[in-house]
Amino acid sequence: MDSRLRIANQAVQPVLVMFPLGLFAMAVLFDLANVLGGPDMLGALAYWNIVAGLVGGVLAALAGAIDMMFVRNGTPAKRIGVLQGLVNMGVLLIFAVILMVRMRTPDRVAGGGLLVVELLALAGAVFAAWYGGELVNRRVPAFARAEAGNRSY
Repeated sequence: MDSRLRIANQAVQPVLVMFPLGLFAMAVLFDLANVLGGPDMLGALAYWNIVAGLVGGVLAALAGAIDMMFVRNGTPAKRIGVLQGLVNMGVLLIFAVILMVRMRTPDRVAGGGLLVVELLALAGAVFAAWYGGELVNRRVPAFARAEAGNRSY
């Protein structure tokens, strides 16, 4: 899909997606190191990475929603884009729940069970980012451009 939200002729949403993806990946790595015997400070770093990743994820979701407003309803590009947005929102909700669970611990550290949930959420985020890249680069760019350009209002 062609992005309508651009800065310096570059699409904003694909750039914004990479920040939460990297922050969530680092949170998982910090928690893994903490669970394997590292200091509790690594758990606190993971906690703050999740906080920053959620802020970046909300900004990326807003940019994606703005882009989706310009694609005509009923088109395959719209359906696929909405599906990708739902997967991304599901990942954000899982990490928000992880954050709320961690707020109850004194050191903000995660246990083994929470680490498994983080790994599953990170796998969902990686899949959604890969799927979005496939959509933009290979599957529907020409179709989405034609559909977005035919909007009549």
